[in-house]
Amino acid sequence: MDTPQTSPRNVLGQALEPCSLRPLTGFFRDGSCNTCREDHGSHTVCAVMTLEFLEFSRRCGNDLLRPRPEFGFPGLQPGDRWCLCASRWLEAFEVGLAPPVVLDATHERALEVLDLAELQAYAAVA
Repeated sequence: MDTPQTSPRNVLGQALEPCSLRPLTGFFRDGSCNTCREDHGSHTVCAVMTLEFLEFSRRCGNDLLRPRPEFGFPGLQPGDRWCLCASRWLEAFEVGLAPPVVLDATHERALEVLDLAELQAYAAVA
């Protein structure tokens, strides 16, 4: 597997901040929405989970609510931060269910799929 970028940047052009250590998120499960060539899903959007989004994701076939201990996955709850696939965030955005985004922790690669203005409109309040 490829390694993460050594100096990853966020969508604001600054150093990428961590997204979540509890639960441990990211393509590399290091708490960051960092990425590499093998991350075909582009797990680059640091989002704050909402019940509406989690239910939407479950309906789309990705049940993030259900714990999967065999994969070390505790299941997510509203308020948890998680590195989402940029395309899933876009799907939720298109139906009005996009969760808030932590811009400082969202990797610049998300901009290959998403508009910065859309992300900024959903910026999480610190």
